[in-house]
Amino acid sequence: MADSDLTSQLLPAEPTDRVDVILRIEDDTGPPEQINYQNGNHDDSRLCSRNPYGFLGSDGFSVPETATMDPFRNSTPSIDGVYEWVKIVVCIPIALVRLVLFGLGLLVGYVATKSALHGWKDRENPMPRWRCRLMGVTRLCSRCILFSFGYHWIKRKGRPAPREIAPIVVSNHVSYIEPIFYFYELFPTMVAAESHDSIPFVGTIIRAMQVIYVDRFSPTSKKHAISEIKRKASCNRFPRVLLFPEGTTTNGRSLISFQLGAFLPGYAIQPVVVRYPHVHFDQSWGLVSLPKIMIRMFLQFHNYMEVEYLPVISPRHNRKESTLEFAKRTSHAIATSLNVVQTSHSYGDLMLLTKASEAKQERPSDYLIEMAKMEQVSSLEAVDFLDKFLSMNPDSSGRATYDGFIRALRLKACTVAEEIFSFIDIEEMGSITFKQYLFGSLHVTRLQNFQQSCETILDECSNEGDNISEQKLEEFIRPAIPDLNTDEAHELFKLFDTDGDGKISKDDFLCCLRKNPLLIALFSWHLLPSS
Repeated sequence: MADSDLTSQLLPAEPTDRVDVILRIEDDTGPPEQINYQNGNHDDSRLCSRNPYGFLGSDGFSVPETATMDPFRNSTPSIDGVYEWVKIVVCIPIALVRLVLFGLGLLVGYVATKSALHGWKDRENPMPRWRCRLMGVTRLCSRCILFSFGYHWIKRKGRPAPREIAPIVVSNHVSYIEPIFYFYELFPTMVAAESHDSIPFVGTIIRAMQVIYVDRFSPTSKKHAISEIKRKASCNRFPRVLLFPEGTTTNGRSLISFQLGAFLPGYAIQPVVVRYPHVHFDQSWGLVSLPKIMIRMFLQFHNYMEVEYLPVISPRHNRKESTLEFAKRTSHAIATSLNVVQTSHSYGDLMLLTKASEAKQERPSDYLIEMAKMEQVSSLEAVDFLDKFLSMNPDSSGRATYDGFIRALRLKACTVAEEIFSFIDIEEMGSITFKQYLFGSLHVTRLQNFQQSCETILDECSNEGDNISEQKLEEFIRPAIPDLNTDEAHELFKLFDTDGDGKISKDDFLCCLRKNPLLIALFSWHLLPSS
């Protein structure tokens, strides 16, 4: 065999007299906008390549890359291995004793807290000293509760800084164990969700800590919480203020984005790092139910916990450091100590993950989008988009077909529906993912002419005061869907009638297009002449 180098062909081309000819057929029928849609022909393949949002100035969109990791995933959601099962059988008698200790600690702590709170009316000022001493009983009970969960000893590194130096403490958040530990160790004022107040026994105890309640979805509540953080941090008579800036629990193997509430007041902060070394039992919360986590803690010989107090971080006032930069320095210090990566996930991603898991999706982590990067959509709006996508009945791989897509949007199979679907299907696979649907919808809402077009359509459609009748809506949609029948038009009318009162008001119309922005393509025929 002849020697060959790396540049020589493996199979030499055979001599041939064939000449390849490429024919290019030009379409001289004019731009897609001038095609006669009234002929009812929806099989012209040229139409599917038309951008249905070109009239708004769209030239397509792309889906940004997101982190592939799931910061909420518990690595041991089920009991696996012979060792674990043997350990559980051996620990059953121990778990029963621990359960009794847990109940006694909770009961005694509750009684002591009720006694400390009895007759105390002035909750806006610091708790009197004698009531704080009575709360010492509850703090000891909390240590007994930690002991019952298997935290017989807790390894500490560093010391809490004096309250006068660092009035605010921030920590990573992995489990429900950290608030119990900090209650025992620091007796701080915590910032917590309003829903915690209604938890039996626990609600009473956290009220004694003069907790700062916040509704994460209410701007007014957030503003009030920041004001309270600043007020209590500025007064040395109050205890330290403790916040978990991630806003939710993670698995401890990454650090998600920080909320800015702890950093806006501009006081020095002491970061604290919590670790849970483990081999067989991951103590992070994730999507595992609270009773299951508690039972598995009772059934361990010992659960490991490490707490490290990091050096105090002060804002750089002389350099005019922004709140965001202050938060980034703090999160970097915590991530470096934990030796983990930082991601842009947030509580909104956990909401999406939970929704996808409840819908029995096989890979719910595929629905994480790193909400902290999303500037023009709230967590609740993202969940609404996910609800719509799940109504498309995606398969086990998380992809929705054309049929499911048009069914969810109350459309019928037609040219404009194919164009909308093709616009979202940027991979040209004949199916779409949640991220494609979400980013495609957001792309349309961000177009410069979107809001103005909505107002123009509304002005032209309104014929009964500020309302749109079903007949008028059908009249405006028919150019896009020529063979639309009465029942199909009624289904679209019900979609736009968001409050179900039998008429489409201005708020109904705009609300529907905010939730289903892709539907604005149905009205493009009325907007093309003016554009």
